[in-house]
Amino acid sequence: MKQALLVIDAQQELIDGNEEEKSVFNKASLLENINLVVKKAVESDSFVVFIRDKDVAQGSGKGFEIHSDIHIPKEFKIFDKEATNSFYGTPLLGFLQDNMIEHLVIMGCKTEHCIDTAVRMATVSGFDVTLVGDGHSTTDSQSLTAEQIIAHHNEALHGHYNVDNFSMVRNASENLFSPNHNDYR
Repeated sequence: MKQALLVIDAQQELIDGNEEEKSVFNKASLLENINLVVKKAVESDSFVVFIRDKDVAQGSGKGFEIHSDIHIPKEFKIFDKEATNSFYGTPLLGFLQDNMIEHLVIMGCKTEHCIDTAVRMATVSGFDVTLVGDGHSTTDSQSLTAEQIIAHHNEALHGHYNVDNFSMVRNASENLFSPNHNDYR
């Protein structure tokens, strides 16, 4: 089975924050888990795809780049997006289909926006998804803490389905590139 890791919006300024936004919740752990999963993706011969949001740091400079603490593998793909949806207006779906990817591992930022949308769009688009439960983060909203937002999405997206394909939530320490979706079909 061909697989890909999508690391969404793991950009310097989004993770570290700026004058207007604080850093994401548990950023050190997030960066550690991204590096762990990138290493696992490489070891499993899976594609590694980084998605960058052009709204971060006005789409340029160091703040726009993939976070400097992330170990970028030798071979990777990168797509820039202008919407919450990583599939909208990008060549991502075509790339995944051309490479016959069946399973996506998803992680990054921000939980309630780009991560939620990617998981849901991926299942609709014919992919089984593993969301890394301790591999996505966000900041507090007006009504919920970042920790509550993350917990809610892990609960809501675990078992989320669109007829044939669905998502599972597993942690970075697990064997994410041995999907367990068939155990639940």
